[in-house]
Amino acid sequence: MIIGIPKEIKNNENRVGLTPSGTKELTKRGHRVFVQATAGVNSGFPDKDYVAAGAEMLPTIEDVYAKAEMIIKVKEPIAPEYKLIRKGQLVFTYFHFASSEPLTLAMIESGAVCCAYETVEAPDRSLPLLIPMSEVAGRMSTQEGRYFLEKPRGGKGKLLGGVPGVKPAKVFVIGAGVVGTAAARTAAGTGADVTICDVSLKRLTYLADVMPKNVKTLMSNEYNIREELKHADLVVGSVLIPGAKAPKLVTRDMLKDMEPGTVMVDVAIDQGGCFETSHPTTHEDPVYYVDGILHYCVANIPGAVPYTSTLALTNATLPYAIQLADKGWRQACKENRQLERGLNIVEGKVVYKDVADAWGLKYEPLTL
Repeated sequence: MIIGIPKEIKNNENRVGLTPSGTKELTKRGHRVFVQATAGVNSGFPDKDYVAAGAEMLPTIEDVYAKAEMIIKVKEPIAPEYKLIRKGQLVFTYFHFASSEPLTLAMIESGAVCCAYETVEAPDRSLPLLIPMSEVAGRMSTQEGRYFLEKPRGGKGKLLGGVPGVKPAKVFVIGAGVVGTAAARTAAGTGADVTICDVSLKRLTYLADVMPKNVKTLMSNEYNIREELKHADLVVGSVLIPGAKAPKLVTRDMLKDMEPGTVMVDVAIDQGGCFETSHPTTHEDPVYYVDGILHYCVANIPGAVPYTSTLALTNATLPYAIQLADKGWRQACKENRQLERGLNIVEGKVVYKDVADAWGLKYEPLTL
């Protein structure tokens, strides 16, 4: 198969879809890999490393899309890329269709085969291609939240861990999945007073056993969330319904009870956000205020640490990319139900129900 690795063009997206080591695994199987010049530089992978791994370098993004049968990316295509994607082309990347109607309609029109990292699902309901970036985003949510709590950055001027004689800051994490757990663990490591909530009592029981003693668990419901927000210094929203829009668990009216300068980090922004007042921001301009509450809603948080993120992502995606390349998407998805769950839009048809429901489109189950 002819595989293309374009350079990411989303604002401050420094990751790349494939490492040189991943490239080697594909080329030694006889596949041709075309990499756009400088695509990996911001992740710490120079062009010469790709050439050494057997890749062929191309000067422009247009060249890569024109040659490739399969595109491996990191983030969803943005408007300048829509016209480059053609009928029957396989695009393997994060899409998050439920957060963008224009992207959804553009991919339907393109006739491409869209296999989304975020909905590849294992038998235990885990999301193996979302987990590595969730681990990064969870840790980063606390790191960025801690930074913006500083007074010069617009926050309350609190140190997460406090000091002897001064209480630590209060961190409230909504959602105890991979992101929330990583966020809570990172915050606990600084000495913060952490509360994590979830709707799963089983998950909370597990976390109560394994988390440090400065992490408290709480059942997630509107009353508890409203009460915790009144005293929180940093709030991390990490709620996920695979492939669907995130529920709005923090509403605009709740903000009036919060203390000015509180920092809210919405890691669910890729799926539309779990705060009613959230809208996507960038690393270039990451924060804004609503009713005195500082919102951080960067849609590609792991892009700030591209070396770590690219390695972690390729570790997870490469085995699936090899299957797609070796067998073609149809046979690979027929043999691997995890990959089949990744198919969202196929040749003009929406084959993932939650995406269809998000935009009122016709859902057409796929027959392989």
